[in-house]
Amino acid sequence: MSVTHQLSRREARQIAVRAQLLDAHRPAGLLDVVRGLTLLQLDPTAAVAPSAHLVAWSRLGREYAPADLEEAVEQRSLVELRGMIRAAEDIPLYRAEMAEWPGEPGGWRHQRAEWVRANDDCRRDILDRLAADGPLPSRDLPDTCAVPWKSSGWTNNRNVTQLLEILVQAGEVAVAGRRGGERRWDLASRVYPDAAVPDAAEAKRRRDERRLASLGIARGRAAECPVEPQDVGEAGEPAVVEGVKGVWRVDSRQLARLGRPFEGRVALLSPFDRLVYDRRRTAELFGFDYQLEMYKPVAKRRWGYYALPILAGDRLVGKVDTIADRASGVLRVHAVHEDADLDHEAVLGELVSLAAWLRLDPPEEILSVK
Repeated sequence: MSVTHQLSRREARQIAVRAQLLDAHRPAGLLDVVRGLTLLQLDPTAAVAPSAHLVAWSRLGREYAPADLEEAVEQRSLVELRGMIRAAEDIPLYRAEMAEWPGEPGGWRHQRAEWVRANDDCRRDILDRLAADGPLPSRDLPDTCAVPWKSSGWTNNRNVTQLLEILVQAGEVAVAGRRGGERRWDLASRVYPDAAVPDAAEAKRRRDERRLASLGIARGRAAECPVEPQDVGEAGEPAVVEGVKGVWRVDSRQLARLGRPFEGRVALLSPFDRLVYDRRRTAELFGFDYQLEMYKPVAKRRWGYYALPILAGDRLVGKVDTIADRASGVLRVHAVHEDADLDHEAVLGELVSLAAWLRLDPPEEILSVK
């Protein structure tokens, strides 16, 4: 029977920060970042920089260039899968799930499978065109659907794009790369590595282990989250955290590192950074109140359109309301919101570094501290 470890909140935070590659020891390069985090989430918002690039910069600093990511995808060492960039060697763990799609009878997956079956001629037309001419953007693929895709939202009648998304889940097509942000599609067999695919149960076990290794500490069970779960099943070892209800799962390698001195640093994080992505976990372990407010009316925003959380050592201490003003060539800072004592010089240093990486002039001053 496993021993339930007793952790202080500080120990839990240090585990999370180290696992997310945000302590003082920076990774060697982009592949090490993606292998360690298991993913870079793609998001088109570029108020500062696209999130995948911002997450990489937070780990690597000025040495990281966005072209590195494009090159790695082009060379297939990294692969885009359902809006996430993953290491190529991890793809077989997701192909196991594809092989069983749509899974158990009932539910939305089977409804989608029925729609695909009703449009099997279109499916075959797309696969044939990709086989002959791929990679191709979706606009170059034929729409011969007999039954249009029905939706009350923006996807209504977007037959080809919806069919492609479903064929990704079924393992028949894949994103081969992007040009100008536009996805280019190809047969999955030409994009994914030719490697053995484990059975579904083994694949899930290994995905849970990889996810826990990237988070350091996580819940065994959590609410369902699309694409990338926030729970880790039975991976790792059980632990309780002082002052926090419930049992957690902790990566054994991170437990072994608790005896070593923790060396932290100041970092500015993307709103989609995995350290803060699970807002409940962020509140429980870090006592940090944060939401992405870009979808809120201006009058209801507390911190700004795209405020970047500030990490200092093992604490989240504030947010920077900043934006890349590319028209003027300046990184503008509207406010720094202080949740705890800030090292203003260190935060300003990170903003200057961010501006240099973005090839913008640094902020002349921090306009306000709240």
